[in-house]
Amino acid sequence: MTKPSPFRYFKISPEVIRLAVMLYVRYPLSLRNVEDLLHERGIEISHETVRFWWNRFGPLFAAEIRRKRVDRMRSLPHWRWHLDEVFVKINGVMHYLWRVVDHEGEVLEAFVSKKRDRKAALKFLKKTLKRHGRAHAYVTDKLRSYGAAMKETGNTDKHDTGHRQNNRAENSDLPFRRRERAMQRFRRMRTLQKFVAVHSSVHNLFNQEHALHSRDNFKANRTAALAEWRGLFAA
Repeated sequence: MTKPSPFRYFKISPEVIRLAVMLYVRYPLSLRNVEDLLHERGIEISHETVRFWWNRFGPLFAAEIRRKRVDRMRSLPHWRWHLDEVFVKINGVMHYLWRVVDHEGEVLEAFVSKKRDRKAALKFLKKTLKRHGRAHAYVTDKLRSYGAAMKETGNTDKHDTGHRQNNRAENSDLPFRRRERAMQRFRRMRTLQKFVAVHSSVHNLFNQEHALHSRDNFKANRTAALAEWRGLFAA
């Protein structure tokens, strides 16, 4: 049975909706910035419309991207995962954004918690293992919560806390930090969890490391990523 299109009740073109959501999530732009950019292209919408589209379609697009990428990646060997936690303030209260990045910089999972204890680390690790399977090695900092979680999941022998070996995870949060500043931080834990899930999927799709590819390969990969985005929920 064919699933109904998520755009079926909207009079505006799906291409415009995809463009607005991509601009807002992928780049450090405000809602009004996106409104102005679309205005330059002859598309007259308000910033509140962009907000509505992002809330309505962002999670749908991210889930579809994640589903396709997880299906492809589960058949490949997971060499090394880098786990790290990012400090995020919500209404002046410190929260923790747990992130796991693979050896190629792909953000596999992001999870927000109020605490940085064993329970939170274990929940985050179990969620990642359930979705992506197991890796050959897990690199973390020296936070003791990771050691307890690794012990309970049976990965103690694969756990590595070597000095500076977790730079991959620590550097990968820069796109999120730029986006956080543009949004003037977050006001609810639920909003943060929703946004990082969408942002991670979109970032994975368009993330092309220039230093690892020739110019021709980079252009081909960028074109393929854009084509996949434009094909989300296409008729």
